[in-house]
Amino acid sequence: MNYSSSDVQKRDTEPLRRYSAEDIAQYYRYRPWLALFRSLKIIFYFVVFIVQLTLDKWFKQKENNRQKRAEQLRKILTKLGPTFIKVGQALSTRPDLIRKDFLEELIKLQDQLPPFDSKIAFEIIERELDLEIIEAYKEISAIPIAAASLGQVYKAVLHTGEEVAVKVQRPHLLPVIRLDLYLMRLASKWVAPFLPLNLGHDLGLIVDEFGTKLFEEIDYINEGRNAEKFATNFLGDDEVKVPSIYWRYSSHNVLTLEWINGYKLNDLDSIRAAGLDLNEIIRIGVTSGLRQLLEHGFFHADPHPGNLFVMADGKMAYIDFGMMDQLTEDTKETIASSVVQLINRDYQALAKDFVNLGFLTPETDIKPIIPALEKVLGNAIGQSVGDFNFKTITDDFSELMYDYPFRVPAKFALIIRSLVTQEGLALSLNPDFRIVEVSFPYISRRLLTEESPAMRKRLIEVLFKNGKFQWERLENMIAIAQSDRQFDLLPTASLGLQFLVSEEGDYLRRQLITALIEDDRLHTEEVYRLWTLIQPELKPKKLFDVALQAIRQFSQEELGIRN
Repeated sequence: MNYSSSDVQKRDTEPLRRYSAEDIAQYYRYRPWLALFRSLKIIFYFVVFIVQLTLDKWFKQKENNRQKRAEQLRKILTKLGPTFIKVGQALSTRPDLIRKDFLEELIKLQDQLPPFDSKIAFEIIERELDLEIIEAYKEISAIPIAAASLGQVYKAVLHTGEEVAVKVQRPHLLPVIRLDLYLMRLASKWVAPFLPLNLGHDLGLIVDEFGTKLFEEIDYINEGRNAEKFATNFLGDDEVKVPSIYWRYSSHNVLTLEWINGYKLNDLDSIRAAGLDLNEIIRIGVTSGLRQLLEHGFFHADPHPGNLFVMADGKMAYIDFGMMDQLTEDTKETIASSVVQLINRDYQALAKDFVNLGFLTPETDIKPIIPALEKVLGNAIGQSVGDFNFKTITDDFSELMYDYPFRVPAKFALIIRSLVTQEGLALSLNPDFRIVEVSFPYISRRLLTEESPAMRKRLIEVLFKNGKFQWERLENMIAIAQSDRQFDLLPTASLGLQFLVSEEGDYLRRQLITALIEDDRLHTEEVYRLWTLIQPELKPKKLFDVALQAIRQFSQEELGIRN
């Protein structure tokens, strides 16, 4: 018998839990002692830690106590619970932010946390599944093989022979998370007024976004659905692996999924010993991340090394689909075009994209902001795209928030977190990695080859400025796209010609004619320039085929001819 998530929902009588800032505030408003005790505990731990670091510096014991302080920080975050553990997990992917000794300890927060008693875990499994352990699983490990912030994992074998991972949620998790989110929201209100301009404008909304996602993450039915949606998006992709969900053995607090054999992304020795190419792993990781953001709009918001594995066949396996988010079509398209505007250094168009994305309000006067964008982002990009990295952009861009009314929309908090984490992972594999070496070719290829009307409109917006066709931009995009091994100029040219002769391409035809003809005189150097872009790929026979295909398309659309 096949089971689905809806079957599990019917079987499980526990109501779905949803984040509500108002309900949480109402609860603790009448229990202030709980918030006070928790606040004092947090403050005490970090004050003691900072004092000890200061004393190490004063007494010149900094080097001697490095490892001791790193272990101490990990233990503090562990004692404070899941919210602080997740902060540590995010920092563990940033070798450019955290010193090596701290980094090595924070990495342990990904799956080397203290487990809770297996007896309690098995009781949870039996209660949630309404089955004895021996009825559900033919074999199950006596102790967890990994323990994370929200639960722990056992390796098991079903009676049908499949190897599976069994995730069991930590007991009494919800009250701790509720209290931490309440304190974070209170802190955001206290801190926001002291931040420059609109830097703290959406701080409360960002906490709410985080709270919503955290509540979704502790609902394993929601995670299972996310995994299936993610797998559907990558169906047929031979570079990405998503584990199957076994719904008969899953509930809100227990999740049974396919066992993944692979190497963690931070296990460099094993990856090298397996003969896997680190640069290829980076390419797959970044490209699959971009596809999530710009094609599917459904992205993994927590891609730390404990959630990503490299398989022996080179595939990238994703696990832990609790923290996901969805983007609108317009947001995906605007993100893609804004990256190209950045490549082309068109800061006026980029400022308009920032308005569309919500980083600037519609009434904001962008004229004084454009020179600031050019100064900060121009320096970040450097003389070539190879000098760029996302960390540089976020650091330099943050300076603008002190002088201009930029704000971070709540929706983009997770996107930025995901991008920074992905870049941090890539940097841990290759310290010389630059995210644009993979992302720019991908985005250029997508803009050039995407057939949707909306994306074609974005391409036209990029290629025309002040009514004039920008040949340099087209050359730049094609040159960058050609560094992507999946880019083929011939079908791209074919699609372009088909679009050009279609009714939809009327505006582009007029603009191209205007660009090529001026004062009743054809500028042959412009024609030659266009020819040099496509000539290396188009041999006479290929050129004839492309033209014939375009003419046929034109005939079908304009004259109503059908084969």
